[in-house]
Amino acid sequence: MSRASDFAAEAPAPLRAIRAPSRLASLGRWFAEPGVVAAAPLALLMLGGFLGPLLLVVVFAFMPGGTFSILQVPTLANFVEIVANSYYLSFLASLWLAALTVVICLVVCYPVAFAMVRVFGRHGSILALLITAPLFVADNLRLMGWVLFLVKGGVVSGSLQTWFGIEVDSMLYTSGATLFGLVYIYLPFMLFPIIMGISMVPEQMREAAFDLGATRFQVLREVDVPLAMPGILIGSLMTFILAAGSLTEARTLGGNAVTMIAMDIQKEFGFAQNWPKGSALAVLMILLAGALAVTALKRIDLDLIFGRK
Repeated sequence: MSRASDFAAEAPAPLRAIRAPSRLASLGRWFAEPGVVAAAPLALLMLGGFLGPLLLVVVFAFMPGGTFSILQVPTLANFVEIVANSYYLSFLASLWLAALTVVICLVVCYPVAFAMVRVFGRHGSILALLITAPLFVADNLRLMGWVLFLVKGGVVSGSLQTWFGIEVDSMLYTSGATLFGLVYIYLPFMLFPIIMGISMVPEQMREAAFDLGATRFQVLREVDVPLAMPGILIGSLMTFILAAGSLTEARTLGGNAVTMIAMDIQKEFGFAQNWPKGSALAVLMILLAGALAVTALKRIDLDLIFGRK
């Protein structure tokens, strides 16, 4: 009697396995969905437009220097030359300025984001509009406006000399001017992810912490920052990658004071006409950015951010 009952309990599992559709059939039905069929042309266009140039850059990185064809014998000479020469200085300068940009933007943006979410409430959208309005203007135009402020005889130095008799030299073409440009351009990319992260912190949890006797600093350290960490990490990652690969800010405000890796890549592709070396530099930068992205995304719960939990 017990054997019969055991057989009856075990029988449905193999039957379900036999009747269950194979993964290949399920995948075929998914591709036949109307939404997938309608999105396929645009998806193929996006994949071709994104992956095509990227793969071409990767292939060119292994071609001999000074060639313009991918029908060559692959070589690692470009990477060896990059390591042997002083290109590491450009990488270090880019990473250092990008890290400083992240720190400064984080210090500036967290209080602003906290005020927009917790203090201003619905009126925070007005402040958000004021912050996003400059994004509708090209970066180089906004930076040229700061050139007029910082150049010798410009708004800042001219006003100081006229009103106070203080003669100030040009503030342009320094590492500080480059850092200022990076912070100015990429500050919104840090601000809005932090706003998203702070919005994810339940107000009831903060009130419970205060009811249990926690101070404002303890609530900030134990509740606000840990729960807002996904937004902080996303903003830091976006700001770091964009700042490390920036070109306009260093060229417009920094001049030749700071040589960032994007400037070396542009020089190899443009003036030097050495596409393989420029591609090798770009591949190294892509690998570095990809490693940072993967490391950060491992610490971010995307399901929680997108409301799937």
